[in-house]
Order: sequence, then structure tokens, then C-alpha cells
Amino acid sequence: MGMPLVGPWLASVRRNHALEHATATILLSKRGPRRLAGRASGNGFFLVGDATPEEITDSAREALARLQGGEAELAVSPCCGTNLAMAGFLAAGAASLSLARGRSQFGNAFLGATVAVMLAQPLGRLMQRHLTTRADLDDVEVVGLKTRFGGLHKVITRAR
Repeated sequence: MGMPLVGPWLASVRRNHALEHATATILLSKRGPRRLAGRASGNGFFLVGDATPEEITDSAREALARLQGGEAELAVSPCCGTNLAMAGFLAAGAASLSLARGRSQFGNAFLGATVAVMLAQPLGRLMQRHLTTRADLDDVEVVGLKTRFGGLHKVITRAR
């Protein structure tokens, strides 16, 4: 019975994932490299790392405005976990196929896994662009920020 709600919830997660990426990109561009991790949810996204609540709020609002202004490329990040998952999936598949052929296939398995990892970045970006993020945030607004223990921040969003 709850299935009809999955579509709107998933669309919200994808939009917040895009906003998370854009916010992180802007934060990193302002203060340079730092430890930063994020995770999207249906009503916003979490960021953990070295940033003040003001920096995060300002960056999230700037990210939203830029995405709404058409800068869809901000939704795709080379640091996204989608890239890592793609690398693991492709490397495991390539190695498994090579090793299934019999003994003494380690060299082929290694080569296949290496090529798979090299392909993971562009394929991960493609997955982000079409599956895990959604850059159309015209009806989204940033409504608040909650700071929790250990540098964990939750940017809260909602659809208008």
C-alpha cells in the first residue's frame, strides 16, 4: 500500500543528493580541501566535516540558486559514493568472469578489474546524472539547518 509514496520520496532524495553535491563543491571551492562527507534524505541532507553552520547554510543557498539557474553540472561529483559503488561492482564482475574460466587466470582477473576501475568514474558520473541525482530544483527551498554532535549538520529542504 505504501508504494505510491516511493516515487515522490525518491525524487526528493535525488534532488537533495544533487543539492548535497553542489553544496560540497561550493564549500570546497571557498576554503580548499577538507574532510567532508554527505548523505541525502527525503527532507534534506547531512554533511559532516570541517565547516561552520553559517558556511554550510550560505553554501547550500548558493548551491540551490546556481542549480535553479541552470548549473546542472554541480549535481555530479567525482567524490560521490556512486563512483565507488560502480568501481566495486565492475571490478568484482570483471574478476569473477576471469576467474570463472579456470585456474591461472589471476593476471586476467587483475587486468579486468583494473580496466573496470578506470571505467567506473565516467560510468559513475553517468549513473549520478541519470539515476542518483536530479538537478531540477525549481520547487525546492532550503528552510533550515540543524547542527548535531561532532560536526554533523542537517540541511533541511522542502518542496514549495
